[in-house]
Amino acid sequence: MGSTKLILVLFCLLLIISSSSAAHKKKIQARKPCRRLVFYFHDIIYNGKNTECNFSHCKCTSLGQQRSHFGDVVVFDDPITLDNNLHSTPIGRAQGFYLYDKKETFTAWLVFSFVFNSTAHKSSLNFAGADPLMNKTRDISVIGGTGDFFMARGIATLRTDAFEGEVYFRLCVDIKLSKCW
Repeated sequence: MGSTKLILVLFCLLLIISSSSAAHKKKIQARKPCRRLVFYFHDIIYNGKNTECNFSHCKCTSLGQQRSHFGDVVVFDDPITLDNNLHSTPIGRAQGFYLYDKKETFTAWLVFSFVFNSTAHKSSLNFAGADPLMNKTRDISVIGGTGDFFMARGIATLRTDAFEGEVYFRLCVDIKLSKCW
């Protein structure tokens, strides 16, 4: 009779513990973005041959790590378009910098703003985060904004849409804002 009571008490205790932990678990739901935007960011790389008005990216430092560009700092002022055509009317500029931060492979840390100058968007949107360039898609944080994007928060998924060696690349930036004012 003693072992039956012990089993019954343990069973009741287990039931109480499992029901109380289930009550405290919050149901995690996928949030729908309050706003979604897709832009293309065109980077024309200065390679020593193109003229001053024909590039939008300039390497500021070089530490000599040829394979990974480790330690290089790049400043850019790139056009942003609504489609993947470089010759489309720009709706703003991507302005900021990135630095190559890993010796073994291409990876960078980005800090930049989309500064809009179109009738559809007036303001800026700010980004920061790690960019493991060899991944098909990468997420970086939307850390704020001004004007139409006042205090925006969210995620921007980067995808390399075109790559032409050390001359040009294009990123598709899929922005999902989770906080909109």
